[in-house]
Amino acid sequence: MGIKGKSRATKRSSRRARATRSEAATSGGGAFSFSRPEMWTINTAIVASRVVSAVAPSCRRFSVISRGVMAKSKFEYVRDFEMDDTCLAHCWVVVRLDGRNFHRFAEKHNFTKPNDSRALELMTRCAQTVMTQLEDIVMAYGQSDEYSFIFKRKSNWFRRRASKFMTNVASQFASSYVFYWKDYFKDQDLLYPPAFDGRVVVYPSNQTLKDYLSWRQADCHINNLYNTVFWMLIQRSKLTPAQAQERLQGTLAADKNEILFSEYNVNYNNEPPMFRKGTVMIWKKIKEVISKEIQLPGETEEKTVEVARTRTKPVALHCDIIGDAFWKEHPEILEDDS
Repeated sequence: MGIKGKSRATKRSSRRARATRSEAATSGGGAFSFSRPEMWTINTAIVASRVVSAVAPSCRRFSVISRGVMAKSKFEYVRDFEMDDTCLAHCWVVVRLDGRNFHRFAEKHNFTKPNDSRALELMTRCAQTVMTQLEDIVMAYGQSDEYSFIFKRKSNWFRRRASKFMTNVASQFASSYVFYWKDYFKDQDLLYPPAFDGRVVVYPSNQTLKDYLSWRQADCHINNLYNTVFWMLIQRSKLTPAQAQERLQGTLAADKNEILFSEYNVNYNNEPPMFRKGTVMIWKKIKEVISKEIQLPGETEEKTVEVARTRTKPVALHCDIIGDAFWKEHPEILEDDS
C-alpha cells in the first residue's frame, strides 16, 4: 500500500515537472507566462496547422476556416473603431478625382495655355485604364484636371465601401499618370510625382446623375471660355494676368465671345470639342484586326495571319451630355429607376 501510494505521487510530480518545462519552452524561456487554457489553445493551433498541411487540398476548406477562428486574438476589438462607410444601396456611386495643386504642376511642366492637348489625352488614357482595370464602371467624364467615374447602381464591389471605391480609383489613376507620362510628354521629364484627391458621392436616381454630369460639363464650358479669353489677352494683347483679370471682371458669356471674335477673329464654337465639352468615356464594341501566328492544316511552319475580332472597350467621345440626345443614343448606360 505504501509503495503504491509513493508511485502515484512520483507520477504526479513528474507530470507537473513536464508541464512546467513545456510551458517554459513554449513561452520563450520564461519571458511570457501562459495559463493552462491558453496553453491548450496554442497547442491545439499547432496541431491544427500540422493537420491542415497533411490533409488533401479538397479537404482543407473547413480546416482553414477553423484555423481562422482560432487565430483571433484579444487585440481584434480595435476593428470596432472602423467607421461604416457603406454607400447607400440602389444609388449611383460617383468617384471624382481632382489634380492636387495642378496650377503649379502645369506651370512647372510647361503645359500649353489655355489648353494642352497632351495633358488632356493623358488624363483620358488614365481614365481608360481605370475603367479597364476596375469593376462596374459604366462611364466616366473628364475635363481639365478632373475625372468622374460612375459605378453601377447595383454594384456590390468591395461591399460598396466608399473608402475602397475612392482609394482604388485614385491609386490606379495616379500610377497610370506616371506610367504613361512619356507616351504624351516625350520631351518633358516628370519633375515630381503628381497627386489626386478624391471624393465619393451617391445619387439616388437617373435624373440626379444626369444633373451631376450636366453640372460638370457646364463647368467645363464656363472655365474654358474664360481661360480662352484670359490667355488671348495675355499672349496676343500682352496684358499682365492682373490686367486681363480686371478686363474680364463682370463680363458674361456673350461679352467674352464678342472679345474673341471682334479682337482676335476667333469663333469660340470652332474651338476643339475636347476643350469646350470635355471627354465622355463609354463602353463600345470595337472591331479590330490583329496579327496572329497559326499553323495551317497540312503545313509544318506557322504563318502570320490577320484575324478580325470584336472587343468591348472604353471609347472617348467629345459631345454634349446636357441634352437628351446623348442619353437616347446610349440608353444602355442608365438603369431603370424602379
